[in-house]
Amino acid sequence: MANGLLKQLCLTMFPQLSNNIRIIAPNSWRMNNVNIERSNAIEMEVLEKEHQVYASLFQALFRSEVSPRDCIADAVSASSTDRDPDESIVNTLSPWSRSQWGIASYWSSKGHSNPDVPETLTYRLKAGISIVTEIDIQPFEVYWERDRPICSAQSVRFRMGYARSQCLLLCKPDDNFVWTYTSPTFPMKQENRLQRFKLPKPVLCIGGYLQVELLGSVQRAEIDGLFYICICHVRVLGLPLEPAFNIQMFEPSGKFMLQYNPNSLHSTLEHSCNGENSYM
Repeated sequence: MANGLLKQLCLTMFPQLSNNIRIIAPNSWRMNNVNIERSNAIEMEVLEKEHQVYASLFQALFRSEVSPRDCIADAVSASSTDRDPDESIVNTLSPWSRSQWGIASYWSSKGHSNPDVPETLTYRLKAGISIVTEIDIQPFEVYWERDRPICSAQSVRFRMGYARSQCLLLCKPDDNFVWTYTSPTFPMKQENRLQRFKLPKPVLCIGGYLQVELLGSVQRAEIDGLFYICICHVRVLGLPLEPAFNIQMFEPSGKFMLQYNPNSLHSTLEHSCNGENSYM
């Protein structure tokens, strides 16, 4: 504990923690009067409490892989939409390709003559700080067209980060994010199924936003000969860390303070294990 081994392991696993400028602990963790006069005792107590914080993060890491949950709270924006609201990004929150009334449910990009034009889908996660392990995407099968084409992307990539300003988020959502993590590129298959894209290692999403980059299209539409990407469902798996952990962001530096609530750790981990949205 004295050499901060667990802290270094956490920083190696989650490089985003390097921007943490302070850990805020509950009042019960404040130093008592006896130790204030003894610097070595104070230092040891600080190390013990810091060790507990990073040990709790490791517990959460284990839980996120053993019993992941869906982390998406809502849809923020799409880079383009062909027919809004019928083909809105909001439709990707539902796991069903048709609504209860039998109406097709999916997001569609605008049509492009160039198949290499990228598209993005941006989502807000359930917590300002989450561990993300996997993103799952299901392309949409256009069942009313001949040969039932599947409008998948050529490949996908994922970015995570935070919003600069809530005001800008409303008027210019695509320009309002700082991405602190970018995944490798994954090939997407032209198949009508939920395709799983497991990240090389779990990622600590600081700030609560995730963007799906859809890199190129593969399918032309019969009606106009343009290329479209259509997505039926997006799911982000991992573990929201609130209320055990919270963050306070500082702009424009990108630094943050990490708040730890030890009394909420058990409920955060157990909610993952027993929650209705567990996927293992």
